[in-house]
Amino acid sequence: MRAKPIVVVVALAAISGCGPDAEQSPAAGGGWRTLFDGSSLAGWTQVGDANWQLKDGAVAADSGTGFLLTAASYADFDLDLEFWVTPDANSGVFIRCANPSEIGAATCYEVNIFDQRPDPTYRTGAIVEVAVPKVMLETGDKGKHYEIFA
Repeated sequence: MRAKPIVVVVALAAISGCGPDAEQSPAAGGGWRTLFDGSSLAGWTQVGDANWQLKDGAVAADSGTGFLLTAASYADFDLDLEFWVTPDANSGVFIRCANPSEIGAATCYEVNIFDQRPDPTYRTGAIVEVAVPKVMLETGDKGKHYEIFA
């Protein structure tokens, strides 16, 4: 059986919080730090063999398996992002990773993007093995928005 391509597009990713520069949150008057500017992958480290590319001001991959890591680490933060995936996509946003060279639900918190997960307990909107989704999201072929507060 031939696998269907998975496309993940992050149209906007911005973070606010306490990072290495001790930037303050928007509520405290510190403003947002843009992580992706729509024109380059500067400030990101690529891990794995995903074919990350810039497409129409977004980041996309339709083959391989991989991750994009921020260059800096952050303590408390608000992450605001938009994404688009195919209906069969298995993706997610990994935060608080203990070891950036071992990314996965066992070493990070994974905010899941996986509508067709065989066990739907931790499907899209869940934090895998930590919290079930509060609402049932269907994200395939639709633009969606995540706000993650950590």
